[in-house]
Amino acid sequence: MEVTDEKIFKIALITTLIGLVGMIVFAGDIEPKQVAIEDIDRGMIDEEVAITGVIDNVKQSSTGKSYFLTLVDDTGRISIMVFESTIVEFQESGVDIKSFENKKVKVIGTITEFKSSMEIILPNSNSIQIES
Repeated sequence: MEVTDEKIFKIALITTLIGLVGMIVFAGDIEPKQVAIEDIDRGMIDEEVAITGVIDNVKQSSTGKSYFLTLVDDTGRISIMVFESTIVEFQESGVDIKSFENKKVKVIGTITEFKSSMEIILPNSNSIQIES
């Protein structure tokens, strides 16, 4: 059997299509890694993670356009930054961000560093859910 450019092209095309179909089928099953606050380090910057804990403080920024939430679990505490666009989403859905205070929540967000401290950026209003 002779290997021709046409056969190599067909094999590459079939492999690509199988890969794309697999990505589409399994894309909904991909979830961020569940971590404890103590496990967060600089090596995880820009990584999306899930953390479960209690919001023990909700504070509005000095500009009044964003909020800082403090999330506490059994291993530590971390700040969650909520930007104005996400606050608008909360308001449009009728949710007061202060209602999360003293509640157990699951947060999905992106780890970043600000002023030598690790923090989480909340990407949208669906990224924080009250746990029962």
